[in-house]
Amino acid sequence: MKLTIQAHVLRDAINKVLSVVDKKNSRPILTNCLIKSYGQKIELIATDLEVSAKIILNAKVEGEGSFCINSKNIADILRELPNDDVILNVDNNNLLNLTCKNISYSLLIISADEFPQLSFQNQSTEFRLKTKQISHIINKTSHAISTDETRLYLNGIFLQLNESKLRSVAIDGHRLALLDTNEFIGDNKFLVDGVIVPRKGISELKKIADTYPDEEVSISLDDSFMFVNARNEYYLSIRLIAREYPKYQTVIPSKTTNRFHIERNAILNAVKRIKILSNEKTNGVKLNIQPGELVISTNHPALGQATEKLPINYDGKATEIGFNAKYLIENLNVFNETDVTFEFNNELSPVVIKADDLPEFLGIIMPLKL
Repeated sequence: MKLTIQAHVLRDAINKVLSVVDKKNSRPILTNCLIKSYGQKIELIATDLEVSAKIILNAKVEGEGSFCINSKNIADILRELPNDDVILNVDNNNLLNLTCKNISYSLLIISADEFPQLSFQNQSTEFRLKTKQISHIINKTSHAISTDETRLYLNGIFLQLNESKLRSVAIDGHRLALLDTNEFIGDNKFLVDGVIVPRKGISELKKIADTYPDEEVSISLDDSFMFVNARNEYYLSIRLIAREYPKYQTVIPSKTTNRFHIERNAILNAVKRIKILSNEKTNGVKLNIQPGELVISTNHPALGQATEKLPINYDGKATEIGFNAKYLIENLNVFNETDVTFEFNNELSPVVIKADDLPEFLGIIMPLKL
């Protein structure tokens, strides 16, 4: 078995699947990448049994075969090689001889029989999404994914068919991000009840979207997995979180009595400045909302205090609301550089943040008691 391929092509592909590899080393074989050759193509496959990735590349192939190689080791070698042809030659002693110009390595390999059997497709439930839609979903909602491992059902983005729109929701108990994708074509039975795509799967989806901007990918589902196919050359298999998603609708206020409008950059930059003196654990800042004026402040017992005043469009009663500045900044970063609207009932109720130029998005932050 002998393969010839450009170093940078193989390097880019290995780097894409490397993030899928099992870092905890629960099974030694999972630290390896499976390389298969057939026709004039090679396949690279990596998995941690939760998320799997497969990339198909064109190459000059002499003799079909397959083997497993340590993923990090081959990635480190390829990173240092010049951009020239790389020749991979498997000999009878279970060694991979890798040569590039006058550089040569002899690498230990493992039988492909030890690598788990993986599936990357379920065509019966296929629908399509544009990569820019995938990027939009991830960019607008991923900041609200929970990192609390004890609440596994919150460790991903919930996707559900909602009145012919694809709704994406992320919650971490302190905030909510909701986005409706209007131009959605797909009648998928698994999306009616909704599926939870885990954080690691989301980051791999983002990689596909960044690799193929302005294209469409095929997505299919079954009871346990999401399968993604980009251009029949980059595949993902993502194990879904098998939990029931909380009733996120109960967090969204049915009506709000108070609201104010403010320029997004003005409040974003002000909160960043005031956060510098906030408590390191809570990142707490106060928003004192008065007719015509917003006062943002914080007080650190060991460092001092900070205050900034901003003009706002508001004529309701004076209200003071505490926020985690980090959550507020991450939510405001989602919006474009236009006006945003804050809607609330009182200092203890959820605060809704919207923008006219992003009607499909809704952000909610729970107040912080300071």
